Amino acid sequence: MGARWRGQAPLNTLFWRDMLIVGTFINLLASFIALMIAAQGGDPIVAALVHFGCLPYNAFLVFALWQTPRCGTAMKWFSLAWLVAVTVL
Repeated sequence: MGARWRGQAPLNTLFWRDMLIVGTFINLLASFIALMIAAQGGDPIVAALVHFGCLPYNAFLVFALWQTPRCGTAMKWFSLAWLVAVTVL
């Protein structure tokens, strides 16, 4: 995690593996669990906390990507679009 925070992680690993594959999977799993909580009549606050619980990790991934020296403008905009998409969906 330290290498990612300092912008020293390989760009392809950070973007493709960490953000798009692992990050998206974690967010889909959390959203599914939140939907199950809501569908079973659980507390909506708990469902919202489960759904938005990944937000700090997502923000960290986007920040780490932006800190990587070779990160281009298009990749930065895509990472922001990804952050919005996984937060809303």
